[in-house]
Amino acid sequence: MTADYQIFEIENVGLQRGVTLPRARLAYKTYGKLAQDRSNVILYPTSYGAQHPDTEWLIGPGRVLDPREWFIIIPNMFGNGLSTSPSNIDAPFGPDRFPQITHWDNIHAQRRLLAEVFGVEHLAMIYGWSMGAQQALHWGAIFPDQVARICALCGSARTSIHNKVFLEGVRATLTGDPHWTGDHFTAHPRRGLRAMGRVYAGWAMSQAFYREKLYEKVGYSSLEDFLVRSWEANFLRRDAHDLLASLETWMQSDISDNPIHGGDLQKALGAITARSIIMPSRTDLYFTPEDSAIETAMMPNAEFRPIESIWGHRAGNPAMNPEDEAVLRQAVSDLLGS
Repeated sequence: MTADYQIFEIENVGLQRGVTLPRARLAYKTYGKLAQDRSNVILYPTSYGAQHPDTEWLIGPGRVLDPREWFIIIPNMFGNGLSTSPSNIDAPFGPDRFPQITHWDNIHAQRRLLAEVFGVEHLAMIYGWSMGAQQALHWGAIFPDQVARICALCGSARTSIHNKVFLEGVRATLTGDPHWTGDHFTAHPRRGLRAMGRVYAGWAMSQAFYREKLYEKVGYSSLEDFLVRSWEANFLRRDAHDLLASLETWMQSDISDNPIHGGDLQKALGAITARSIIMPSRTDLYFTPEDSAIETAMMPNAEFRPIESIWGHRAGNPAMNPEDEAVLRQAVSDLLGS
């Protein structure tokens, strides 16, 4: 089967945490046509456990991101199984020796892709959900003069303590599989991945989502059907080492953790000059609207615009929810029209 994406290779990549990758691979896919003056580029980074086919549903005529007008690039995050990851990394690294990747590493590789492959130095917009929103905010804080607009959905500038508690629970659940040795899995951990899916389902969707049985309105016959076919299946298709590596990137996410901002989150947020709309879900249980409001207040050119939805974290990626998609489409229209 022919891959529907391309690979940008980078040699001798010095990672933020001090390890050098002799060769790094950044998988990406493009949509639309690059304008002659290169002014129509939208960067759309991937989220946790996702590859570009999982999130490209919102690209199309009349959708959230319209390729008739915009040139959209999805760079696959390191660790997601397509870009450099534990499941495909070259020796001497491997699943038990995969180096820690930060969003600093992700966005510097993306910047090289834009410049070296497309000749792009300025972005019309960065659009991101969840870990994609984390990358969008990193871009705004680290390369403020290269980003005109940011649409950040259900994410954060710094992973909160409570969010880390959630992630520790997910990690403990996955590594509770009998195939876990302490630093790698000896076989595909089906038991751990199924358990991970069930734990995740309780956090990603809101209490009201389950109370109103919305899963029955989007093609699932019962709660068990939803948990098995949606949540268990979602994680079973992925390499567990990749999921752990991406989880660690999420844990370490902090736009101020770099030489530019020296751990000062207020300084880092204040450096984001891009016209921004920050969109938490009102019912997100781990990227909470309260945390998001605190961060947005420190950004000089940002609007706090919560998504009024009972779809929890998934309100920011509403593949099965046209009402929330319309909210996102309006936000993008407001940004790109400004």
